[in-house]
Amino acid sequence: MPTSSDMTTPTDPALLDALQHQVAVFARRAEQSRLGGVGQARNSMDRAAYLLLNRLDQEGPMGVKALAAGMGIDSSTVTRQVAPLVDSGLVSRATHPEDGRAVVLQLSERGHARLDEVRTSRRALMALVTEEWSEAEREAFTTLLTRFNSSLADITTSLTPAGPAS
Repeated sequence: MPTSSDMTTPTDPALLDALQHQVAVFARRAEQSRLGGVGQARNSMDRAAYLLLNRLDQEGPMGVKALAAGMGIDSSTVTRQVAPLVDSGLVSRATHPEDGRAVVLQLSERGHARLDEVRTSRRALMALVTEEWSEAEREAFTTLLTRFNSSLADITTSLTPAGPAS
């Protein structure tokens, strides 16, 4: 079976320069717009809150350590980021179903409603940005961006001496 180094071809430095430039432009534009959607919900939820709520919605109730590990950040960062979500009623703390001493975080009913509102707004922005794209182009971009993010996460983790960064 060929190794990954056997399957890669030398890449033109100019292409890599263009790629890193486009990633930098994307990061700036994403921060400027916060990719916050359209309508009333535009920019109404920061990135950290959105990612935390989304993970709780997709994976269900979990403890701080599991949430941190799944997001590639440390527990103290999750604790700091989740506190305002608990205070605002978007996330609730509950007793772990198997270990009554442990606490899990879960999306509240209000959190589900708020997340749905923000997702709808962000979905509308993605539709607007890609309105002239074919469905195949959207799928290809999503696949490649997912692959890019996964590779970046893997490399970032391997370059961080003390484990996941916050």
